[in-house]
Amino acid sequence: MSEPIVFISHFKVREGKLEGLKEHAQMMIELINAEKPGTVAFLQYLNEDESELSIVHVFPDADAFDQHSVGVAERARAGFEFIEPISRELYGMPNEKTLAMMTGIRPPGAPEIEFHHKLKHMGGYIRFKSE
Repeated sequence: MSEPIVFISHFKVREGKLEGLKEHAQMMIELINAEKPGTVAFLQYLNEDESELSIVHVFPDADAFDQHSVGVAERARAGFEFIEPISRELYGMPNEKTLAMMTGIRPPGAPEIEFHHKLKHMGGYIRFKSE
């Protein structure tokens, strides 16, 4: 089993698209929750003036990240109506195919995206309250 993976993406909210983004974001939360059980955390945060969005994903291993990545190109294209990428952070090493696919997802003209996936996992845990 591989190490856990944390993927954080940061976006600029497109002018006039905030309300549409909020509806789309809720739809994505429901979709990811229903269809991607290996995604143990999918958290979205808007900055104070609601001009930037950050999304945090947590996966227990590279295989769960692979499963999450199925259909990501279509989900990303739909999201790019509302947001444009600023940067992405990747902690933990995904499988090579998924890493190659993730580096290729960006709209035309978007800046190169730097991945930080070669840090060695030192340890830690995720604890969720039982319901």
